[in-house]
Amino acid sequence: MEQIKRPLGRPPQDSKKKPTKTTIIENAIQLFLQNGYQLVSMDDVAKKCGVTKATVYYYYPTKADLFTDAMVQMMLRISDRIADILSTDKSLKENLNDMVKVHLRATFEIDLKAFTKEAKVSLSDEQLQQMNSVEEMMYNVIEKAMTTAIEIGEIPNGNPKFYTQLFLAILSVGNYRDTDQNSIFATIDEMAEHIIDFFWNGIMGNK
Repeated sequence: MEQIKRPLGRPPQDSKKKPTKTTIIENAIQLFLQNGYQLVSMDDVAKKCGVTKATVYYYYPTKADLFTDAMVQMMLRISDRIADILSTDKSLKENLNDMVKVHLRATFEIDLKAFTKEAKVSLSDEQLQQMNSVEEMMYNVIEKAMTTAIEIGEIPNGNPKFYTQLFLAILSVGNYRDTDQNSIFATIDEMAEHIIDFFWNGIMGNK
């Protein structure tokens, strides 16, 4: 039987292992989050994946391409996780509290503002648009939960997009660190409780 040939230049693939592209993305996400955009090289990614630099370049011609896809894939996973949390039988307030704690634990050691600002100057308009589109999908998941809560009378009638952006703005306070890298509150649970209470009291008003 004639042997099926791989496309010219394609790195060899072991069917028993995770796809090479998936391995590259997962390790790239970790490296970018740990070290920032500028300090991570394609060679760093290759070494962490246990592949050649040529293999990384086969899938991603530039570091900006790799970073863009890494962030897109990360945000898609976050969207799925958010959807899972917000689709439980708990109340919206309980689900949002769970979501805040998951977010804060995942981003505890990351300076999100600096991380995002550093990377954006190196990306093309098209790459930024890719990331913005997926980011909007994450917002839509939360907005859908707000809309449902309005429809069933769990929260007052209002603009669900405004509620969503208000929630995200308050959530960002949880990533604040002073010059000694200390958070506002001692624990993530305490921080989450204050974020949710502030948001909830704000939208519920006198209800």
